[in-house]
Formats: sequence, C-alpha cells, structure tokens
Amino acid sequence: MSYKFDPKARYAKSHEWARIEGKLAVIGISDYAQHLLSDIVYVELPEVGDTVTAGESLGTVESVKAAEDAYAPISGEVVEINSALESNPEWVNEDPFGKAWLIKVAPTDLGELDNLMDVAAYEKYVAEEEEKGGH
Repeated sequence: MSYKFDPKARYAKSHEWARIEGKLAVIGISDYAQHLLSDIVYVELPEVGDTVTAGESLGTVESVKAAEDAYAPISGEVVEINSALESNPEWVNEDPFGKAWLIKVAPTDLGELDNLMDVAAYEKYVAEEEEKGGH
C-alpha cells in the first residue's frame, strides 16, 4: 500500500504528526493511521486552553471499527481546534495532512521535536509496521 507523507512534519511512533507553522505546532494523525482505522465517523478533541503533554492522549478518533486515542507528539497549550471535523470527520480519511488537522498548540518545548521521526525515518517505520501486519 502506498501512503502519503508530509515532508515538513515530524512523526511519533503512535502515528501522529506535528508540523511547525510560525510559532504554532499543527497536530494530526498520519495517512497510515487513518488507513488502519478506516472510515472515520467521529473525532473528539480537547478544549482551547487545555494543555497537552507529549505521549499522552489529546482526544479520540473513532471509526466504524474502532475508537483509538490520538496522542500528542509534543507538549503545549491548545490554541485552536479543528471544529469543522465535528461535522466532517471523513476529512481525516480524505486529507490527513491538510484540512483534517486536529489541533494547534503553542509548544512548551520545541526540543521535543527531536524525539520525533523525520519523514524518511517514519516512512521506514511504516514499511516495517506493514511487514509485521500493521500495528
């Protein structure tokens, strides 16, 4: 299977991504993750003003077959949520790096990006996961 990757993003092993845009980090789930979940029917996000911590749940992504936590790839204060996903959860399947971003945070430590994979490392990781039969 061929997946889309964003070369500007950094990736967590739990398949979320973070992309720095100005002073904010935009966070979403990867194309690989949305393929594993299949048809997304609901997305639960934190509130603006909440703090997310790297490696901890920031919300839930539900599909017709499973509900999975989405984990924060980096820590920060939530400054914006993609409220359009409430009525358009299918965007996660259609455009995971574009209109289906989940949250924007003001990062507390940009050094946390160093703990994430660049696009080449993540592509290799996904290929290894595929060989194991998915995660």
